[in-house]
Amino acid sequence: MSDDQWVSDSAPYIRPHAGGSSNAWTEEAARRGRTGGQRTLSVDTVSPPEEVRLALGLAHGEEVVVRRRLILLDNDPVELSDSYYPATIAAGTRLADPRKIPGGAVRLLADLGFVGEDTVEHVRADIATDEQASLLGLAPERAVLQLVRINATHEGAPFEVSIMTMPPERHLTYRLRRRET
Repeated sequence: MSDDQWVSDSAPYIRPHAGGSSNAWTEEAARRGRTGGQRTLSVDTVSPPEEVRLALGLAHGEEVVVRRRLILLDNDPVELSDSYYPATIAAGTRLADPRKIPGGAVRLLADLGFVGEDTVEHVRADIATDEQASLLGLAPERAVLQLVRINATHEGAPFEVSIMTMPPERHLTYRLRRRET
């Protein structure tokens, strides 16, 4: 994606998708005449990394379900996405199942009563782990960008943390608009 002047909007990725088997990434790529896809690498119930535990407001010992996916553009890897959900929300749902979720996780979460009304995104640089470099086709010890997205309800209850890792050529653009008060 480094040679594209592709500006992406985060809003479709946090709004519940209207039915169907498609998702925001597939639709965004299609609007640009490209093919967006993803491959589920794993779905596990684990003790979360400390960053995730704190962001979700979990106590020590509470578990999360993590969905690890490789995001593809025209069948080329462009991003790793690890999405974490409290096990109290995800256990027994399609979030904990390795199969694709029709309409995406955001739609399923909305159906479960969890809509992202308060979303915070952090962007940082890091060095790719060996696994990240391998999956993204990068040289070892290459820099990567990480976008950390925390979704919470209107009441401020966090229910999802996603850590998206991408090559440093990825161009992230944010547009802010003033809201009338």
